[in-house]
Amino acid sequence: MLFRLYRPVAAGLPRVIRVKSTPSRLCIPAYSTNDSFKPQYPSLTFADDNSRTQGWKVMGTLLGLGAVLAYHDHRCRAAQESPRIYSKEDVRAHNSPETGVWVTLGSEVFDVTKFVELHPGGPSKLILAAGGPLEPFWALYAVHNQPHVRELLAEYKIGELNPEDNVSPTLEASDPYADDPIRHPALRINSQRPFNAEPPPELLTENYITPNPIFFTRNHLPVPNLDPETYRLHIVGAPGGQSLSLSLDDLCKFPKHEVTVTLQCAGNRRSEMSKVKEVKGLEWRTGAISTARWAGARLCDVLAEAGHQLGKTEAHVCFEGLDSDPTGAAYGASIPLARAMDPEAEVLLAYEMNGQPLPRDHGFPVRVVVPGVVGARHVKWLGRVSVESEESPSHWQRRDYKGFSPSVDWDTVDFDLAPSIQELPVQSAITAPHDGATVESGEVTIKGYAWSGGGRAVIRVDVSIDGGLTWQEAELQGEEQCPRKAWAWRLWQLKAQVPDKLKELNIVCKAVDNSYNVQPDTVAPIWNLRGVLSNAWHRVHVQVVP
Repeated sequence: MLFRLYRPVAAGLPRVIRVKSTPSRLCIPAYSTNDSFKPQYPSLTFADDNSRTQGWKVMGTLLGLGAVLAYHDHRCRAAQESPRIYSKEDVRAHNSPETGVWVTLGSEVFDVTKFVELHPGGPSKLILAAGGPLEPFWALYAVHNQPHVRELLAEYKIGELNPEDNVSPTLEASDPYADDPIRHPALRINSQRPFNAEPPPELLTENYITPNPIFFTRNHLPVPNLDPETYRLHIVGAPGGQSLSLSLDDLCKFPKHEVTVTLQCAGNRRSEMSKVKEVKGLEWRTGAISTARWAGARLCDVLAEAGHQLGKTEAHVCFEGLDSDPTGAAYGASIPLARAMDPEAEVLLAYEMNGQPLPRDHGFPVRVVVPGVVGARHVKWLGRVSVESEESPSHWQRRDYKGFSPSVDWDTVDFDLAPSIQELPVQSAITAPHDGATVESGEVTIKGYAWSGGGRAVIRVDVSIDGGLTWQEAELQGEEQCPRKAWAWRLWQLKAQVPDKLKELNIVCKAVDNSYNVQPDTVAPIWNLRGVLSNAWHRVHVQVVP
């Protein structure tokens, strides 16, 4: 009779609680380890035959249900203790949406086919890892190696790699950044892989020329380790001209030109935009800007040697670096040919920085320096130069480093509608005292930097200690700037008297260039989804002690 009672319960149970078998989440405990829980068993004392029959039915039902739950628990435990084993060949066979997309992480195997279309970076990026380990890609795009990403990945686990196969490479063993250069410990790191860091504000304006070790670093990919003896720079020749393959020694035979230039990342001061509304990008503070004395061959001289000259139609000089991602796609950017061919624009193929060979982080052995233009166009580890009818097809030229209205979000953005950033707007920031500092009453010394793109000279920096109610003019320091060739910043300083009994200073600065462009007073009207072109009045709040 118990067997007959068990069968309908057991047969019916899957129809009631039909679930997907996911051992890590859906195992149902058949008992409690809590001593306060006392299960109530049916009494075996029956008042009459009918009650006795009903009691046995209830007991049989419970026993049948218990058997099913126990069997389910057994299967869950078995799945946890004995995962399905796959070989690397099994994984390699699942390398496309048609065959299924399998990947490994360590010794675990995951079927991520259903996640491919949901991947935030686009399906193509995930397909790169199909049929193989995730480690090389997670090392390159380190944002993935986070607890919440691992938790999401666990949802797609289907088994383990055969332990007889070699274990997948560790993050360290396959790390494309393992050969990156050693950096100065003073740099404030915004991302480790790729490496991006800025000098602290208190060091940034200690010198007009930024020392090489603390010059802000903006890398998009691993730093290549290039041999200067075998290095070649390829210059594609004009129609009827001759293409060039230049060694470092060949480049040094061109007339050497030197120029002091400030480089600023388009994302400098992005962290202030993030306080208004979330943006996409590294949280740069005020230090994604630095100044150096660069030396090298003028680009116009090298292009002329390859037969290039200005024509009647618009053209672009496209630069391609020797840093690349796992697909072989290199970092690239472009500038208008008119700027490249203008001797007064002083565009360099630079091989020296502050009197020394370029450091690896800054483009050794050769990089582009484009005075007055956003740092994204100063391509490092330069490998190829060509003149094209359209700007560079690079992602960083076409799908990044562009500004948009505050009304544009990631659902409505169209990168084809906005021009690529070239010249940057007027900028200034306070480097001392820092936000949240304490100063003594009496006199306070305020320091900072100011710069404007396109060779426009900074003619004035206004500073306020009361949030903008009253203003004082700061003293400009550093090299005098030539008209239309003000490629470098001006440092500035103001000694201000602190009114008696004042307990707080709201310090503000704003710069004005020789076209009378001035910084906007607040961030909100210039907010954009990429957090670029952040140049509102810079504000610092400090406490005053007697």
